Amino acid sequence: MQVTSGITEADASSRKRRSRLSRTAWGLAVLLLAAGLTACTSNTNSVFHTVESEDTTSTADVESVPWDYRIVENTVGDLIGSDMTVLPDNEMLPNDDNYATGDKIWTLQYMDAQMSANEEQRTDIKLSAWNTIKSYKEKAKAEEDLNNLKVTVKTDVGVVGVYKTKYKEKTRNFAVLELPSGNRIKQPIDDARYKQLEKAKTAEVVLEQVHDFTDYDAAYAKFRGWAN
Repeated sequence: MQVTSGITEADASSRKRRSRLSRTAWGLAVLLLAAGLTACTSNTNSVFHTVESEDTTSTADVESVPWDYRIVENTVGDLIGSDMTVLPDNEMLPNDDNYATGDKIWTLQYMDAQMSANEEQRTDIKLSAWNTIKSYKEKAKAEEDLNNLKVTVKTDVGVVGVYKTKYKEKTRNFAVLELPSGNRIKQPIDDARYKQLEKAKTAEVVLEQVHDFTDYDAAYAKFRGWAN
């Protein structure tokens, strides 16, 4: 699916001036997040899966990927030269649209993730804080950019395999999928889908592609459900 970003070169130039205020490093997002992943087996310790953690493995290679965007309603605070503060968090942005103190505006906020694969082929994720990156007079303009940066698509992904686990007489089914970004995830499935995927090589799923604000070709795909 080809989407053209609505971000202009002027926006990019403005973002460079704001980079000193951002707590997140830009331009490091990559498509391949992990390599040499183990094949799916009945041993759950060998299955690659995603967990959220505040700490990353010190010995692992860390990759930064775009994780999420959101639109927030704000109020213009103090005007400082050609910049302005944005309430309630007093973040500073360029006052490119000549806002006045007290004006209601919409801002686009960004979050990235630091991801690392440990020796057990499990992924640790450390999420950044939300960072404000652009202001808008109209919510519709902010939503236009958001819709270009977070794109929902249906596509086929590889099925690595399915497996069952049993604990205290309770059985659970899982499918391991390989996403276009190259990383593998596991998803719980019911008995019907287990039989459907048991010998399948691919499965149709719904993905959300989160594109990097400064490098649109860099994106991270999130699993959002089964297409059928």
